[in-house]
Amino acid sequence: MPPDRNVEFLIDLFPGTAPITKRPYRMAPAELAELKEQLRELLQKGFIRPSSSPWGAPVLFVTKKDGSIRMCIDYRSLNEVTIKNKYPLPRIDDLFDQLRVAKYFSKIDLRSGYHQLKIREEDIQKTAFVTRYGQYEFTVMPFGLTNAPAYFMNLMNKVFMDGLDKYVIVFIDDILIYSKDAVEHERHLRLVLEKLKRHQLYAKYSKCEFWLEKVAFLGHIVTAKGVAVDPEKVRAVSEWQQPTNVTEIRSFLGLAGYYRRFIEGRREQSFNGQKLVRRAFKN
Repeated sequence: MPPDRNVEFLIDLFPGTAPITKRPYRMAPAELAELKEQLRELLQKGFIRPSSSPWGAPVLFVTKKDGSIRMCIDYRSLNEVTIKNKYPLPRIDDLFDQLRVAKYFSKIDLRSGYHQLKIREEDIQKTAFVTRYGQYEFTVMPFGLTNAPAYFMNLMNKVFMDGLDKYVIVFIDDILIYSKDAVEHERHLRLVLEKLKRHQLYAKYSKCEFWLEKVAFLGHIVTAKGVAVDPEKVRAVSEWQQPTNVTEIRSFLGLAGYYRRFIEGRREQSFNGQKLVRRAFKN
């Protein structure tokens, strides 16, 4: 379990909200086997506990890049009645502006980052989810809740405040250390690792990369020469299947819009995309 921190995850609801519960989704045999295993691991770590809450969200699985499946909780109904936290996330362009003189980079990926933040005791019951094997609730911040990015960003900013805009970029649970020379990078890397140790924030070593001159970060490739789009993301845009409804159009515009500063004539293209959304609504 994570330690007590100066940031605690809260779930504040609109006044008059009644508990919402849903029936469990149907699952294939392979998904049920994986569900049982992931429940066992989460219980063993103390991240979840058995629940008798009046709340209950269903569980589903998503396929990861490596082909494995990850358990997710469908918190859409809870998110709709949650008061939104307005803590700001940094602008991607502003983050990359800091890297203009950087030559050396190290990237740190926190291990199950959200699970390193506790939930306020009175809000734990709201995270309850229902499965074929019973009802459970999270004691740590789960993925899928609308305010989770804001709370984790708040925590990370507090931890790394004195290094922001100097030698470290933090975007939720992604950390990038940057320096103009090797001597500086050794010092900066030590400072960041010491902070992680002091605050008991744990990284996944297999996903960390150190002493790089070229690094993939937040969908971009960063070198001493500047910032470029990650070719894998370009391929994702170019191979996107033709949208057939408003939701798919918006998904495509969201992905393409993320890289709009690299697109020639981007204002005209964005305008045409928005017209397409309006036309789809009319139909």
